[in-house]
Amino acid sequence: MPVILILLALLLVFVITLLAKTVRIVPQARAGIVERFGKYKQTLPAGLNIVVPFIDKVRYLIDLREQVVSFPPSSVITEDNLTVEIDTVIYFQVIDPVAATYEIANYIQAVEQITMTTLRNIVGGMDLEQTLTSRETINSGLRGVLDEATGKWGIRVGRVEIKSIDPPPSIKDTMEKQMRADRDKRAAILTAEGQRQSAILTAEGQKQSAILQAEGQRESQILRAQADREAAILRAQGEGQAIQTVFQAIHDGRPDQSLLAYQYLQMMPKIAEGDANKVWIVPSEFNEALKGLGSTMSQLQGIPQEVEGPRTRVDMGPAEPQLPKGANRGDDELSEANEAVQAAIREAASAAEPRSRATSSDPSIDPVDVPPATPTDPQPETQPEPPAPPTAPPVS
Repeated sequence: MPVILILLALLLVFVITLLAKTVRIVPQARAGIVERFGKYKQTLPAGLNIVVPFIDKVRYLIDLREQVVSFPPSSVITEDNLTVEIDTVIYFQVIDPVAATYEIANYIQAVEQITMTTLRNIVGGMDLEQTLTSRETINSGLRGVLDEATGKWGIRVGRVEIKSIDPPPSIKDTMEKQMRADRDKRAAILTAEGQRQSAILTAEGQKQSAILQAEGQRESQILRAQADREAAILRAQGEGQAIQTVFQAIHDGRPDQSLLAYQYLQMMPKIAEGDANKVWIVPSEFNEALKGLGSTMSQLQGIPQEVEGPRTRVDMGPAEPQLPKGANRGDDELSEANEAVQAAIREAASAAEPRSRATSSDPSIDPVDVPPATPTDPQPETQPEPPAPPTAPPVS
């Protein structure tokens, strides 16, 4: 009985082992290489597969997914004899499991060695500057060589990337100094350009300012000169009008020796004014002037008592002051000054023509034809008393 149980147990173990050897499950994206008596028999796809136990054997299980392999840095010498360390990354995929199994022993190691040799071949024809700036060119060259070499191995290279290119520390330091010097140079150039532009703009501004100031000063001087000229013209015309008015008043009033003596006495105190006037001389005609002031019948030497001949008016010229062409006659101050001058002229004329107003009632009498007054003319009924002769100041 125990022997039967042992046999049954052994049979059960055998059946289980047979089933395990017969049924093989291959995961997704994998491929199983089956060998029969050491020779390739078939490739098992993903899923449940049946093989002949103890005869067929699944030798390799190949991963069909795209794989990424990062190789250690490799030393490469550039064309200008500089050693750089280059890290590469390979993206590949097994498309033929049988070729990848039987055409090469270790396809990853083979890809690494081909990458290293191809990289040295490509970078060896470049200098350091080209190596640092030609990553895309290196990637394309590596991919082309690897595709051609790994095609018979059942491998397809998808991408080749350069992770880093590390020059020696001394070269790094030199490159940093060169870069710093280049940046300092560009900064100095930009600073100089900025200062140049600033100086140019400042000079242009000063030039424009000087031009505008000169133009302003020129216009100011022109306007000031025109104003001075107009003021001088108006002042001269005013003085001329005043002189003509005074002369006309004197001419129309026909002054005699009494008026001249009185004017002479009015000037005597002004002669004596001032602290420096210690001594002054009374002219010899002073007594005769006093006599002429007290009695209008006597005459001073050279001054007639009455003026003979017809009364003649002096041409006063135009009433409006004549300004040069281009002068501004619409100015309010100039108009007020002209009106004031005309009013003074009218008042002087009305005061200087007492007799002409008396004869103006008779239109048949011409004021010019009126004979001058003589001592025999009748005097008005009320005659003002002559003023008392002023006392002469003491002679020192």
